[in-house]
Amino acid sequence: MGYITMKKYQKWIDQLGLLPHPEGGFYKETYRCDELISAEQLPERFDQAHVFSTAIYYLLNAPNFSAFHRIKQDELWHFYQGSPLTIHVINDSGDYQKLLLGDDPSQGQSFQQLVKAGDWFAASICDSGAGESGADVTNDDTYALVGCTVAPGFEFIDFELAEKEVLLKLYPQHKGIIESLCIT
Repeated sequence: MGYITMKKYQKWIDQLGLLPHPEGGFYKETYRCDELISAEQLPERFDQAHVFSTAIYYLLNAPNFSAFHRIKQDELWHFYQGSPLTIHVINDSGDYQKLLLGDDPSQGQSFQQLVKAGDWFAASICDSGAGESGADVTNDDTYALVGCTVAPGFEFIDFELAEKEVLLKLYPQHKGIIESLCIT
């Protein structure tokens, strides 16, 4: 009689109480500041009060990816465990950048990476030789457990999931990465 083995990442989903995220992967909010900043004290892009800061756990398992999206705030990513993660960023000027999040500085990885407010970004596991597309990781037991801190605090009203056709019109020079990391 056979037995069922649990994926390595499933223990983190269960133990941390992670839920599916609309962009892909799993998350759980771990911190939401009690203090508010009024809309009048925030930049014009915000039309409602926000807490000072929020933080989440975020788990991405291969071959899944975090689809291109953007938020109105800076987002600081923190590496905890697992395989390194590539954060794919396209800024308003159309410049593409790969930010490597992981625990091996000799490989260009950093324990923290910053995505600036308003930049389009996606993430993929960069284990097993994943290239720019992020689509060639085949080991479905590979994962990255990270955290994200947002200030002012994250609200889903600040979240915009990219539409592939819109991004392709804006940034046709990045067709390959956009096509591989969009879900709509």
